[in-house]
Amino acid sequence: MLIDPLNVLTIIRQIADEEILPRFNHLSVDDISEKGPGDVVTIADIEAERRLTADLTALLPDSQVVGEEGVSMNPDQAKALDSDRPVWVVDPVDGTQNFADGTPCFAVMVALCRNHTVEAAWIHDPINQTSIYAVKGQGAWEGDRRLPSPKPMEISDMYGSLSPKRTIDLNRRRAQGGAGIPNLIKRYRCVGREYMDLARGKLQFLRYGGKLMPWDHIPGVLIHRETGGYDAVIPAGIPYPVNSNLSTDTIMLAPNIKRWRELTTLLES
Repeated sequence: MLIDPLNVLTIIRQIADEEILPRFNHLSVDDISEKGPGDVVTIADIEAERRLTADLTALLPDSQVVGEEGVSMNPDQAKALDSDRPVWVVDPVDGTQNFADGTPCFAVMVALCRNHTVEAAWIHDPINQTSIYAVKGQGAWEGDRRLPSPKPMEISDMYGSLSPKRTIDLNRRRAQGGAGIPNLIKRYRCVGREYMDLARGKLQFLRYGGKLMPWDHIPGVLIHRETGGYDAVIPAGIPYPVNSNLSTDTIMLAPNIKRWRELTTLLES
């Protein structure tokens, strides 16, 4: 590990307190714009990423940053993930639409990668002032508590997050008396907060499709792995990769490989 994870956490919390929280419910019309249809960005995203970029690269000289807002302006920035230099992966405000709408469900996500490997990850919830972080091979932590491995559980007792289409389908199958159907939550519209609840054991599985942006998934995947959880992309069946190829596959996270296979079979049937 190249740096003290608690130093990184201090930086994240300070920037969230100074650049994000003061703007929550205080955005003007000019503070919100669109990067693309339905894809909003706020002044809080831009300023938080600017501060994170400066502070994190100062903490680790010769490191680079792959940030959501930076890549939106310069897609070539993502190629840093293919270099052998340390790379910070940054989502300054995950759940921007919630943030812009005044919904108190958003997060700051950061990971440190090198040579296609995730070395550490952090997710911070500014509203509740809670944070989860993980260091590869050293577990996942919330405060001074190491988060335990997922408890053994039948699929019918599990709670998880799926796309609206699959949620409707499984709820219909459950209503028709289908056996072994898990419980499904309404998506938070903030993957960082869903990853936090997965690590805490409040959720047992997550499934995301579409473009699997590195800043959305690299931090949460390492945290999940460090609690003993299992992840793989569908259909390849390989662990979620760290590279500049913005995959259009699907990622599934589950307590272990047995449940991953069972859930994948259930959802693909």
